[in-house]
Amino acid sequence: MPLDEIGLSAYGAASSEPSPVNRMMAEFAADFRDGCDVNLGVGYVNERTIPSDKMVETLREVLADPRKYRLPFNYGGPSGSRNLLESLRNYLVTHRVGGITEDVLDRNELIVGPSGATSLLEGVGRLVPPGIVVTSDPMYYIFCDYLERQGFELLAVPEDDDGLRTDILRDRLGELGDRQREISFFYAVTVSNPTCTILSDTRRRELVEIASGLSAEVGRRIPVFLDRAYEDLVHDPDRVPPQSALLYDEAGVVYEIGTLSKILAPALRIGYMIGRKSPFTSAMVQKSSDTGFSAPLVTQEIASRMLDRYVDEQVKSVNREYRRKAAAVAEWIDAFLGDEVADRKGGSAGFYYYLTFRCVETGESSDFFRFLSRRTGDPALDMLEGERAPCVIYLPGSYCVHAAGELVEAGRRQLRLSYGFEELDRIEEALRTMGEAMEWVRNA
Repeated sequence: MPLDEIGLSAYGAASSEPSPVNRMMAEFAADFRDGCDVNLGVGYVNERTIPSDKMVETLREVLADPRKYRLPFNYGGPSGSRNLLESLRNYLVTHRVGGITEDVLDRNELIVGPSGATSLLEGVGRLVPPGIVVTSDPMYYIFCDYLERQGFELLAVPEDDDGLRTDILRDRLGELGDRQREISFFYAVTVSNPTCTILSDTRRRELVEIASGLSAEVGRRIPVFLDRAYEDLVHDPDRVPPQSALLYDEAGVVYEIGTLSKILAPALRIGYMIGRKSPFTSAMVQKSSDTGFSAPLVTQEIASRMLDRYVDEQVKSVNREYRRKAAAVAEWIDAFLGDEVADRKGGSAGFYYYLTFRCVETGESSDFFRFLSRRTGDPALDMLEGERAPCVIYLPGSYCVHAAGELVEAGRRQLRLSYGFEELDRIEEALRTMGEAMEWVRNA
């Protein structure tokens, strides 16, 4: 007789069906044609911003200095390489990242995750008991989808040009009443993914004040996790980089999660967290050990030496490149999409624009999406010289807004456009094709 299927936990059962983004990425991996299709959907960094030659040189230097970089191809400790922790401290203080000082670091703990910032977020979802998570809307769909599969409930609060709206948040908390005690934590991406809206200093201070007050009411610390994945990429010279919330965290509720993926390379898998030393941080270190002892030690040592030797010019170079691209893409959005764009966010930090159209819908079943994926059924639109015509991939806004939030209708007319990965000539052609898709939808 046939065997029953393997029993799954609640999380396993929820994960057995791919999320929309998972499904889209699988299709991308299977069907994408390099040099033909254009990928404006995935959040990859631009290859020209990765200092590959310096990393090769740095690896040689690491291997040539076994006294400092001991056993780089072996296992490392779960808190992170001593060299990398020292280099991170020096980088944060010397560059006054967020205004962080030695005193701030001395009263907090700095740990390195087992596989980038994502692994630290995954650890949060495993170690904090399921309850209500306060976040912004649009939301960081990858982490938030994961939280819901883990059994968390999202309270998604709309944002404006300064980030998560704390006035609406206060109203929503009031509506929760006694259920405020069920709040597990607050989570905000400080340069939003998907919108690249910069969370203002005022808003992050208010967020910390709200969480601190609520912690005092319920008698336990309700943490605020600030995901600063893109905060090193504030490339608009007219924008002042925001302050770290650790500067005024009197209640010990703030944990900031950073990464070297955007300024060095994603493949190094270096993510770090700073926050009050506590049973929670001890549990995070144990979670790293359980996952695989540590991030690969050789990449930690490469990152350490890169921070010590090259980070100044590297950060400047990366931001010059994304500033150049942001300016060009803004012009093409105006030229090819024109008056149909009702709202545009982004362009000052990170490498996304988040667009809201007036009428044109953008979801997977929309005519706009079908045109750009060359699935209209009309050979004149779908084929070119006997082959499928070039496709343009973007992230529909329906993936980014919370299904139970108030932005569902708007999300049907939104999309995230990444100018990180592709080169400018390819992005220009993709936006021109988007304009053609828009015209076809209007005339359909």
